[in-house]
Amino acid sequence: MPEAPLLSAPAILAPRRARKKLPLLAVFALSWLGLMLATALLADVIAPYAYTALDLRNRLSPPIGMGGAWLHPLGTDELGRDVFSRLIFSIRTSLLIAFGATIIGAALGTTLGLLAAHFRGLVEQAVMALVDFSASLPFLILALSVLAFFGNSLGLFVALLGLHAWERYARIARGLAIGANAQGYAAAVRQLGATPMRIYARHILPNIASTLIVSMTLAFPEIILLESGLSFLGLGVQPPETSLGSMVGYGREYLTRAPWILLSPAAVIVLTTFCVSALGDWLRDRLDPTLG
Repeated sequence: MPEAPLLSAPAILAPRRARKKLPLLAVFALSWLGLMLATALLADVIAPYAYTALDLRNRLSPPIGMGGAWLHPLGTDELGRDVFSRLIFSIRTSLLIAFGATIIGAALGTTLGLLAAHFRGLVEQAVMALVDFSASLPFLILALSVLAFFGNSLGLFVALLGLHAWERYARIARGLAIGANAQGYAAAVRQLGATPMRIYARHILPNIASTLIVSMTLAFPEIILLESGLSFLGLGVQPPETSLGSMVGYGREYLTRAPWILLSPAAVIVLTTFCVSALGDWLRDRLDPTLG
């Protein structure tokens, strides 16, 4: 009987390397998001002008590809403000709002979900009733009501957006925590005398973190679009601050005469939300064992 041919080490490791290779879409998404993060962190260094600096002699100056000069590569708006500089600072503001709101929503929902899984009974019923009420309430109407009644500030705006989709994290955390409590490792640690706080923080939460992270990547583009929509309606970031949504809102009045005012922030919104969604789908495929 002929012996099976021996495989060399490179031949054995080749399939593993192939499985670990990032798809082109994930590489593009990571590259674009890295560029956005670098732009937000280095906005003060990259921007050639202050986002409030006026140049009335060059009002509505076109960008380079439409006959403009390198002085304003993406053109200027109705007040002569450099669109490129405003775009850079808008990216920083929008990402700051999106990151803050996503973290607030994830922390709130995960905490309530773990409390419901631990106490069960009346606490679980109260949390799930609050979850159902929040899911049935149109968030845009709630946001419009709160901002119109209490006024607007950046802190209130971020906290309000943090209430978006928190019930999603609560449902996921509750279900996964109940399943983890039924497994052997949680019961073993409990029998060793560990406190509930230690069990959830050191054992259960790390085991369910991957699913929660994927949910955060899927909720992140929703928050960017919400911020853009509210800023577009004039209820988001207020002047003199700027964001991607507020740039689109101001540019709509000059759509026929100066479309470059809103085209660049609109393109950044579309690309950023697309890349975050694509990255979330890739992470879900990699981290969810049921899809392998």
